[in-house]
Amino acid sequence: MKTATSTLILCVGGLLTVGLVMLYSSSMMSVGAKYLFLQGVWAAAGIAVCTIAAFCDYRWLKKIVWLIFGLAVIALVLVLIPGIGELKNGSRRWFDLKVAHFQPSEAAKLALIIALAYYGAKYQRDIRTFYKGLVIPGVIIGAILLPIFLEPDRGTTILLAAVSGLMLLLAGVRWIYFVPPAVAGAALMAFALVSDPIRMRRIMSWLNPEETKDGAGYQTWQAMIALGSGGVSGLGIGNGRQKLGFIPEHHTDFIFSIIGEEMGLIATLGVIAGFVIFVLCGVYIAWHAKDVFGLLLGSGVTFLVGLQAFINIGVVTSALPNKGLPLPFISYGGSSLLLMLFAVGVLISIARHGGPPVREDEELEETDLRGAQFA
Repeated sequence: MKTATSTLILCVGGLLTVGLVMLYSSSMMSVGAKYLFLQGVWAAAGIAVCTIAAFCDYRWLKKIVWLIFGLAVIALVLVLIPGIGELKNGSRRWFDLKVAHFQPSEAAKLALIIALAYYGAKYQRDIRTFYKGLVIPGVIIGAILLPIFLEPDRGTTILLAAVSGLMLLLAGVRWIYFVPPAVAGAALMAFALVSDPIRMRRIMSWLNPEETKDGAGYQTWQAMIALGSGGVSGLGIGNGRQKLGFIPEHHTDFIFSIIGEEMGLIATLGVIAGFVIFVLCGVYIAWHAKDVFGLLLGSGVTFLVGLQAFINIGVVTSALPNKGLPLPFISYGGSSLLLMLFAVGVLISIARHGGPPVREDEELEETDLRGAQFA
């Protein structure tokens, strides 16, 4: 457990360092050190929050789980109201706090994971029934996903739906109850994408990148040029050309392309390896948690970071349509970085308190949970 925790911390530290270096490199020609300073402040706050969470017992979250969940839902509803939520690029996703912008969906990610972990642990014996295994979790998930969908933020909706589904399966939900609503949800999402002209243009540009390189596919095409220009070793930090107005959002969602251009294939593979190792360490920590709540909570955090990184890198490399998700620990964004580092602190807390169950009933629940997957 100690090795897994140390490796996890090294991975996060390495990814955070790469992010700060590349953030300065990608933005120094336009805003100087502004983004680096702001991200550094958020990183310092995030590290402090991570440290506090790591030294606290993660099980205290059980006492305030519904408070956290309720506040997240309220924030998601408020951000949709004109005059309260900020309208940017056709979406209402942010609160303008004057000194900073806050995206409530980032907090909602963790709120949903904590709520599902608590519910799955508390009702683990009954979760294989229709009502407690599908209806109630569906209401919990829908309360978060619906307002995010209405922002609209399709990428985060898909991400959280996937993470929630994996957590429910791990908790022991029966396949016969899980598959029909999952298929229905996928069909509804597909219909929503087809009915949305902006998202359809993104999908068509993904299918025909060369034909749309001067239109909807411009951003992805320029990202591919950046990755190709970097070669194996890169052009050198600060020497990238695509950041000079060619790639929109090059310091946020598409920063991975700047890493590839300036630091080359070796660095991009290193970043991917960092996320893979993070997921492996997270799975190990979660599987060796002391209780069911820790198992589900650690798994949810690990799934969230891993899937979000997978989607972001898939978009930048043109393996997936554009989804607009930041690269964890690397992309510019204070609320995302702060909440991700808090999640890392919770994962470390699970590792610190990991080991054999402290009570026989917890041991029985843990055995039931892990055996439910083979029933």
